Amino acid sequence: MLENADLGKLIVRLTLGGLILFHGISKLFHGVGFVESQLASHGLPTILAYGVYVGEVLAPLMVLLGYHTRIGALLIAINMIVAIALVHTGQLLSLSQTGGWALELQGFFLFIALSVIFLGPGRYKLHS
Repeated sequence: MLENADLGKLIVRLTLGGLILFHGISKLFHGVGFVESQLASHGLPTILAYGVYVGEVLAPLMVLLGYHTRIGALLIAINMIVAIALVHTGQLLSLSQTGGWALELQGFFLFIALSVIFLGPGRYKLHS
């Protein structure tokens, strides 16, 4: 049986970091207006919207590279908790039209980030 926990950790890191990074790149090109509007609707300062660049650009790069991986994963987890709190609380117990959890994507990012926090980067990483 082929077993390589470090390769598995790399695959998880590349998946989490790569998929979240697409969201960050979109915000780099299109701005954070939606996040600002969500913050304003909750009575929060809109300047906080720029934190999404930390959670969706910087943190995914940290996870992808294996550089301070646990900190990067923590930042992603915090980003997802904020996103769920601002936008998705009404869907926490809902199913999608296809029968899955309405928050599958957000749940995936949150729980995989938590897994990376506990697992660490594995052997295939930048040294930090």
